[in-house]
Amino acid sequence: MAPPRLRFPIIIVNFKAYMEALGKKALELAKIAEDVSFETGICIAVAPQAVDLRLISHEVRIPVLAQHIDSVPPDRYTGALTPEAVKDAGAIGTLLNHSERRLILADLDKAIKRARNIGLATVVCTDTPEVSLAVASLSPDAIAYEPPELIATGRAVSKERPEAITGVLKFISKMNPDLPVLCGAGISDAEDVKIALRLGTRGVLLASGIVKAKEPYKILKAMAEACL
Repeated sequence: MAPPRLRFPIIIVNFKAYMEALGKKALELAKIAEDVSFETGICIAVAPQAVDLRLISHEVRIPVLAQHIDSVPPDRYTGALTPEAVKDAGAIGTLLNHSERRLILADLDKAIKRARNIGLATVVCTDTPEVSLAVASLSPDAIAYEPPELIATGRAVSKERPEAITGVLKFISKMNPDLPVLCGAGISDAEDVKIALRLGTRGVLLASGIVKAKEPYKILKAMAEACL
């Protein structure tokens, strides 16, 4: 069976390093995401912690992403997470340059190229229109625009900063009009998702809005239905 691929519109759930998304709990969340994806037909991807990549990749039929990769080759690099290790674990791609794991542009370029060379998709996070434009020139598979001041606040970028989203979309359309742009930061409910798509994005990246939710299935199902 061919591995699942990223499809748009998309919802990406980043598990970060939350205890609520570790080990058995991570698998439970991934199964919820799989159920919602199959019920609605909307692509939902998950980005678990590195220690859970293999477990989750082999238990669900939705795209599984790493949260980060290093651009180094497999060799004497203690603590590094190589693209080869991520792919061997079953992931189909990776997040890069999250505001909690920033990369300089040169290292980001190397990581995108390394991922591309072995068949991993890349979703690169950006925090300004200028950074978004620079990243677009590197041709990742998608960009996720996230103003860092709104991350984990429950104040959705689509409501708080809609003009920033449209500005980023305008910037990127000039450089790479076919590049899918997502948004993230504070995404908490279906209305946040609906507004994001109405503004022109191709999906959302979120974390605590699902990982820390009391009813993750209910919230994720509503978000997916907002994409229809």
